[in-house]
Amino acid sequence: MSIDPTLFPSIGSVADQTERLPVEAQAVDVTLDEERPVQEIESLCMRCENQGMTRLLLTTIPYFREVIVMSFRCEHCGFANNEVQSAGAIRPDGAVYTVRVLGRDDLDRQIVKSNSCTVIIPEWELTIPPGRGQLTTIEGLIRDIITDLSADQTLRRVQNPVAYEKIESILDRAREAVPGGDDGEEDEASKDEVGPLSTPKKASQIDVPLTPFTVKLDDPAGNSFAEFAGSMADPKWNMRTYHRTKQHNIELGLVASDEPGPEAVAATEDEERIGGGLEGENEEIYIFPGTCSSCGHPSDTLVKKVNIPYFKDILIMSTSCDKCGYRDNEVKSGAAISEQGKRITLEVEDREDLSRDILKSETCGLSIPDIELVLQAGTLGGRFTTLEGILDQVYEELSEKVFASGDAVDDGHAFENFLKKLKAVKNAEHPFTLILDDPLANSHLQNLYAPDPDPNMTIEMYDRTWDQNEELGLNDMKVENYEEDAEPPKEGAQAATA
Repeated sequence: MSIDPTLFPSIGSVADQTERLPVEAQAVDVTLDEERPVQEIESLCMRCENQGMTRLLLTTIPYFREVIVMSFRCEHCGFANNEVQSAGAIRPDGAVYTVRVLGRDDLDRQIVKSNSCTVIIPEWELTIPPGRGQLTTIEGLIRDIITDLSADQTLRRVQNPVAYEKIESILDRAREAVPGGDDGEEDEASKDEVGPLSTPKKASQIDVPLTPFTVKLDDPAGNSFAEFAGSMADPKWNMRTYHRTKQHNIELGLVASDEPGPEAVAATEDEERIGGGLEGENEEIYIFPGTCSSCGHPSDTLVKKVNIPYFKDILIMSTSCDKCGYRDNEVKSGAAISEQGKRITLEVEDREDLSRDILKSETCGLSIPDIELVLQAGTLGGRFTTLEGILDQVYEELSEKVFASGDAVDDGHAFENFLKKLKAVKNAEHPFTLILDDPLANSHLQNLYAPDPDPNMTIEMYDRTWDQNEELGLNDMKVENYEEDAEPPKEGAQAATA
């Protein structure tokens, strides 16, 4: 579906068109002229109840989609407000945009926050729930945080000292990132030395150290966006999509609260509790009561047996805690231990190969020689996903831990360069080689040509070494004639011992 560029011009073209207008024309209010991109509509001011003016701009954000920027201003009371809404359809998947703010230049990154987007800054322990849409920058977002949280701090200091101290700690970090963002008061470091008519500097232009932090935009509608630097290979930027839950669909108005979502299980809750009620050999869901490893409250682990074509049966285990929200899932083999190990080598040529299903057991190692990536056995645990999905998990795990520790800056940005290579690999920008090495042969990579051999994939079976068997605990494992070891000693042997 093609979009008429005259209906949704890009922001850059709108700016160029405005600059070419005479100064007198720029100062005049834009009217409802079809040749001009901005439209005006009289609207009721909710503060003074007089008529204000709402300006609408239909524009396109590069590498994103079409949006409607709305700006309201009341000339009677001076109230002003702005908002952004998506002009396109709700995306089929939700999206999480992650930006690592390591330097002050990152504060200039543009972000689009829709009215269904949740903003998370983990280092500050701050979560902003969904609200009005915004077209702003990270600096603008932080200034809004300072303004909103500072509003009732004087009252909180008296009525709720605990909440006051917690919010004040967040405000201290925000003011460190954006000096002079509190109620319009500029810090001395944020002013130009040009006299009484000085204008405040942007936070990105201030020569003050910045403590790194992370900004996450989690939007189940997929209509939010965070700007990347240069290209999508930016190591400080990442986008991950996910399937919406039933609750997400209800909140977006896509599913009624009394209708089952697309991911609803065919069995009822009572049938799942007794571990039966489903037809078919592999349709049973077993529930094992346990304890949450995060908060210690009781939680259940659901186990389901799944058959992978041309491979073997596996067990998918899922744990979810209703108290703290902790979630975890893992994959275990449901078959006997193989006599040999397995090494799978795949030559990835294009993005189609990234859609291959992959089962990586907890004993499997993963390596990509092209970028010198080596994951030892046990990393990420057992996973049943796609090749693109597991590379996304590797990228997120590495970027979160290394950027949070500051190692990416201390080593001369060497790790940033490695993440650029990893991002190019997970986007299949060039061919690369993937190697899965599992001494228990419990890992699997989908063959797109099954049952015929895959020309891009090589499977090698090999004999395990003694050290590998020792590490896996197989050298001391006895599965035949073990009854002899359990037999009591004979009477003659007892007498000899006495």
